[in-house]
Amino acid sequence: MTDTAGTPEPRVWLVPTPVGNLGDITLRAVEVLRNADAVACEDTRRSGALLTHLGIRRPLVRLDAHTMNRAAAVLEQHPRLAYVSDAGTPGISDPGAELVVAALAAGIPVEVLPGATAFVPALVLSGLATGRFTFEGFLPRSGRERKERLAAVAARAETSIVYESPHRLGATLRDLAGACGSQRPASVTRELSKKFEETARGTLDELAARFAADVRGEIVIVVGGQTAPPEATGPDTHHAEAATLAAGGHSVRDIRDLLVARGLRKNDAYALALQVTSAATPEDSTA
Repeated sequence: MTDTAGTPEPRVWLVPTPVGNLGDITLRAVEVLRNADAVACEDTRRSGALLTHLGIRRPLVRLDAHTMNRAAAVLEQHPRLAYVSDAGTPGISDPGAELVVAALAAGIPVEVLPGATAFVPALVLSGLATGRFTFEGFLPRSGRERKERLAAVAARAETSIVYESPHRLGATLRDLAGACGSQRPASVTRELSKKFEETARGTLDELAARFAADVRGEIVIVVGGQTAPPEATGPDTHHAEAATLAAGGHSVRDIRDLLVARGLRKNDAYALALQVTSAATPEDSTA
């Protein structure tokens, strides 16, 4: 689109790039990249290699999590800007979402092209329910927020999708098994659309054992929803599970969070956690 003087109007395009196989780039993506004033990206070397492969020569501008504060200046210098992430659709677990906010605040129209993404193929490949799902993205690495997100995954009735890095895969699968139960069905997909693409399916316990060592490639974990009938999680079950956790050395807070994930009210979960941890701690005795 151009203005009355024939000058192209400012615009920002979010352009999906292949998650593996370079043949997954779309014709429209190539056209936009070729005609933009510049291409903003997370990694100029990685995106530069893609543009070279496509035979496109455009200025490259770094806009990642550390430099997104420059977005307004970049948009002023390059009013027709294409943005690509390292792989997949920008704005999903990357700084592209911040660029959209900056562009809209400046009154610049934004277009998002359809194209490659990792979580949709992984979800379909999992063999788990696809009718309803929640995209979790990357879980917090540690602390209370991580425990709360794990508890939310455990309690959810629909399928959950989690991104993870290769060297943290084993730990995250173990944490998911602890929160959701070792027998919860799940899948791990890595190296999507590449030569060594793999999707492993099984219980969280089985997957944690399989991927105990580091692996290569970007990872998508798909976790089945909570399907246990109400009678399977009655008071006796809650007490027995809480006692087992206490005997294993879990803290009151950890036990409370896991019981909440099983459907217990927070106050009731806290009271039960206090009860079982007190019972599990031997009292001092005198001769």
